Amino acid sequence: MFNELRESVITGKTRPQSWRHAQLKNFEELLEANENKIINALKDDLGKPTTEAFFEIIALKQELKLVQKNLHKWMRPRKVKVPLSLQPGEAMVEFEPLGCVLIIGPWNYPFSLTLQPLISALAAGNTAIIKPSENAPATSQLIADLVEKHLSSESVKVVQGDATVASSLLEEPFDHIFFTGGGQIGKKIMSAASKHLTPVTLELGGKSPAIIIEGADLKVTARRLIWGKGLNAGQTCIAPDHLLIQEQLKVPLINEMKKALQDFYGINPLKSRHLARIVNDNQFQRLKRLLNCAIKNGQILAGGELDDQEKRITPTLIEIKDRHDPLMEEELFGPLLPILSIKNLDVAIKDISYQPRPLALYMFGGTEQEQKELLTRTSSGGVCFNDVVMQAGIPELPFGGIGPSGMGRYHGKAGFETFSHQRSILKRPFWLDLQFRYPPYKLDISVLKKLLG
Repeated sequence: MFNELRESVITGKTRPQSWRHAQLKNFEELLEANENKIINALKDDLGKPTTEAFFEIIALKQELKLVQKNLHKWMRPRKVKVPLSLQPGEAMVEFEPLGCVLIIGPWNYPFSLTLQPLISALAAGNTAIIKPSENAPATSQLIADLVEKHLSSESVKVVQGDATVASSLLEEPFDHIFFTGGGQIGKKIMSAASKHLTPVTLELGGKSPAIIIEGADLKVTARRLIWGKGLNAGQTCIAPDHLLIQEQLKVPLINEMKKALQDFYGINPLKSRHLARIVNDNQFQRLKRLLNCAIKNGQILAGGELDDQEKRITPTLIEIKDRHDPLMEEELFGPLLPILSIKNLDVAIKDISYQPRPLALYMFGGTEQEQKELLTRTSSGGVCFNDVVMQAGIPELPFGGIGPSGMGRYHGKAGFETFSHQRSILKRPFWLDLQFRYPPYKLDISVLKKLLG
């Protein structure tokens, strides 16, 4: 399978712009013809509300539109100025396909985050093997069926299975590996890739903080935070993981968040059709243990209900005293929201600076100068002021982490470049062939210095 797909690239079949546009057109038809099937599969796997499931389709449509519009421009060789000492000559950078790539998808957004990298890979002229997550079986099977029906078997193939299947795939010398998931698996992916010196893109996660300081509109802030944490039942890599709230804003903001919770999910959120469920029992039991510990310690400010049978957890506000709380040990990836008081922005920045760099960093309120201070003194995959999650909805913005939150970027042009090799090219004529470059060297060093600057 791998050799067959790589052959399509080696023979040059995938290089023409016409081939790439044809694959993207087929991809577009895949989406247009199967919206209901996609929505139903996401509901089966994660209990996603129709609106949230449709977000996954919209993300892919936006990406396709941007790529189809700009592909001809991105493919164009980029000219590079040739120094006077090397003229006459013509230098350029050409974008060529990497080859056959492996895309390993996650379970939290199992349709969009598995197929969005494929758009970039095909646009760059690659072929691909896709491994969807076995933890979203309905979506995994749907991806396999739709790819087989709509995309050429000479360009894309889907392999389903568990970690054993993934390990088997990693034995092949892929030309690039794109993985979306957790950090522990990311380490294994990187280790396996090193055997073949295969480059990797790792889209991971981490504990993305949200800072709330003076100047924030508390009602709007509360609604956006509750939405971001409740989206997909908190199973979003860029969801706000915890809050750092300026002391004097804590009580009024919590009151506004309680109102937002009831506005969004009613008096019984466990019965709300607008709240997704936890993906499987392993993840549910992990979150349940953390929640029960917080309940035992009297930390619950709002929420705290759960349904074992339906694997649902109410979005829950939890007060913590410091970073030694069990809720702060790892990325929560669920609807639990720890809240920590801070004195001011400086304290928050110092706190964040000594933690692993997050995938996303949020701040509500503050002045223009304080926003600049946050950007200057912190590092993260991305930053969003006065909102959450929405930065991922802009196709032109590169998306990716730094350090433990990932490596490499995609979306739009960044995705095209990730799946392309930038080959340097120099063309020179025969008609000017100066003798002083050849032995025996007779040119004085002082003259050479002047010629080469």
